[in-house]
Amino acid sequence: MLHRYLLAAAIAVCALPVIAADRPAPIDLELATLDGGAFRFADQRGKWVVVNYWATWCAPCIKEIPDLSAFDQARDDAVVVGLAFEEIEEADLRAFLTRHPASYPIVPVDVYAPPAAFDVPRGLPTTYLVDPEGRVAHRFVGPITGKDIATRIDELEAAAP
Repeated sequence: MLHRYLLAAAIAVCALPVIAADRPAPIDLELATLDGGAFRFADQRGKWVVVNYWATWCAPCIKEIPDLSAFDQARDDAVVVGLAFEEIEEADLRAFLTRHPASYPIVPVDVYAPPAAFDVPRGLPTTYLVDPEGRVAHRFVGPITGKDIATRIDELEAAAP
């Protein structure tokens, strides 16, 4: 009889949801975009979010813009947001984007108070891949392509339980 109670208790404990202590909370961040809107990470749940730190003076960053735009437009399961990580006047940033258009939202970032959800970039470009649950899944340092991002998404999805 005691064995049945112990077995029932063991089954009940095993049935409790597992909470990983080292797993960070989903990103809950709202960023003001250059076009006057807001980019809310909570609104992106269910999609991969590509967070690209860049600057107008960074040649590899400029080279990424058309490819990231194509990636953003081609995928229904992913969105891109560009974080302009430099001290620049809004008018100058707008002029730059006229010459180098991006199809995704651009967020001017205060280099002295960047979003706390991400490490401060030590080099540009730096790109974070946020999973559909809202957690940072990968960080790329240096130039990347849409193909690099797609490959990493495929790898992460294949490894998911």
